Amino acid sequence: MIQNQIDQRINEKLDIHHMTLENESYMHNVPAGSESHFKLVLVSDAFEGKRLVQRHQLVYGVLQDEMTKIHALAMHLYSIKEWSERNALAPSSPKCHGGEQGE
Repeated sequence: MIQNQIDQRINEKLDIHHMTLENESYMHNVPAGSESHFKLVLVSDAFEGKRLVQRHQLVYGVLQDEMTKIHALAMHLYSIKEWSERNALAPSSPKCHGGEQGE
């Protein structure tokens, strides 16, 4: 539900070249089926010429309501040129250090 809301809001507010939104809650010490931890890879011309903090502020502004419902959002935000230079690859997410599953 929350994942769909995030996806919908971004697509409504930003001109997207590429987007992946992954629910990574299963990697953390949360109940099965949780929607608390997400990884967002977003490629848009809206990021061209903007510093990293400005890109994050833009996305946080778009997701203002949704951010109150989740614990973490890892954002990887690229201009189209940067995405091409990265060969369309985003970094992998690290393992959770906040507790092991089943503890």
